[in-house]
Amino acid sequence: MKPQQPVTDDSVRVRQLSHYQFTWVAAEPGQPGTWTLQLVLDQGAWEEILTLDADDADVLQDILTTSETVYYDIDRRTLMFGTTAAGKG
Repeated sequence: MKPQQPVTDDSVRVRQLSHYQFTWVAAEPGQPGTWTLQLVLDQGAWEEILTLDADDADVLQDILTTSETVYYDIDRRTLMFGTTAAGKG
């Protein structure tokens, strides 16, 4: 049976994180800057940029440096850290 529609880059909704980059953008004097996190997913098949506050950027950097596998759900804008085989956790 043939699929009704072909699988395309846009139809894959959960992707594996390949690379990431934090960026900080200065604001007006006396105002807090803005943190962004660029996600490169599936070796560049998809990219996403998230805007973060300083606390979230700090926590995410800690988790990203220790997680072996990270996935990103595009529709829900959700990072998922690590995988555990059923019965192992």
